[in-house]
Amino acid sequence: MQIALSVKNISKKFADFSAVNDVTFDVEDGKFFSILGPSGCGKTTLLRMIAGFYEPSGGTVEIRGKDMAGVEPNKRPVNLVFQHLALFPMMDVFENIAFGLRRRGEKGKALEKKVESMLARVDLSEFGKKKINQISGGQKQRVAIARCLVLEPTVLLLDEPLGALDFKLREQMKVELKKLQAQVGTTFVYITHDQSEALVMSDFVAVMKAGHFEQLDTPQNLYNNPSSAFVAQFVGDNNKFVVKLKKDESGNFFAGTDDGYEFTLAKQYDLERDNLFQMYVRPEAIIINPAETRKNLNVLNVEVKALLFDGGNSRILVVPENSGRELIVSLPQNRQYDNIKAKDRIKIGWDLGAAVCFKGTEGEIYE
Repeated sequence: MQIALSVKNISKKFADFSAVNDVTFDVEDGKFFSILGPSGCGKTTLLRMIAGFYEPSGGTVEIRGKDMAGVEPNKRPVNLVFQHLALFPMMDVFENIAFGLRRRGEKGKALEKKVESMLARVDLSEFGKKKINQISGGQKQRVAIARCLVLEPTVLLLDEPLGALDFKLREQMKVELKKLQAQVGTTFVYITHDQSEALVMSDFVAVMKAGHFEQLDTPQNLYNNPSSAFVAQFVGDNNKFVVKLKKDESGNFFAGTDDGYEFTLAKQYDLERDNLFQMYVRPEAIIINPAETRKNLNVLNVEVKALLFDGGNSRILVVPENSGRELIVSLPQNRQYDNIKAKDRIKIGWDLGAAVCFKGTEGEIYE
């Protein structure tokens, strides 16, 4: 597979502040690659170095094997879609998409054919003569992307393009963008602080923290096998416990909490330097009222504090006996637990392999 974008050991400093620190990654041709991280982690700075708006303090950017050092932004085979779409209100949809082609000197039937083809690809064939203020937010989004794609960039860079949309439209546009990218086959590099956007749309996701990549992986592996406490907290919901780990004579590992609970672990950990860890259990990994016959579970007696109704994402908030700790438990959607209410006493449990632990207290900057 051909590499569309190769970033090697890239860094960017502003005075004494290191915004991006020694980042390396490749993006294969035709892939949807997302960079996910909280505000201030360096993801926009990284994107702007790829686009050519910032000069790297170190490292290289290569597009299709060509070093971009010294290449001006308008000469690079990339286009950038911003959160604020910067469409031209005085032009209709057709002319917005044609703008870059006209600047490049294209005209006549060849230009019309390209624009009409692109309108069809983004499902806006009937909207060419519409003014920008006559179309919806989602349609504006597609116009902005079409305006870039018609120039046939090797890589399309997207800087939080759904951030200004309302929740329902954002959910819809996640699916639309994924379908559009698959249809046109252009390489997308997408930055966002919204983990749902990254997980739903991407072939690969890099989780960024304080200028470096914590983990670069498929969405499934990021979610199921986080490599650090930061990734475990940032990607998806998690119940967090600060625990002390110990190992018995048979080599079994146990996690003890400060409120007297002890959980059996399926995995092994290095206890040579320290036994203070963070343990994470996802809400959907927790079983409500597990069968007595079910083995290899950590089981707790809890009291239901609240039902957190959210349709298909409904959960309950529970507190274990003799503890002030609050845990979130996902409610299965088979209506089996519709009768659960506040102050009910129930059991919960999780498979031994559902918990993952990380050494020390790193990752607590993001709670």
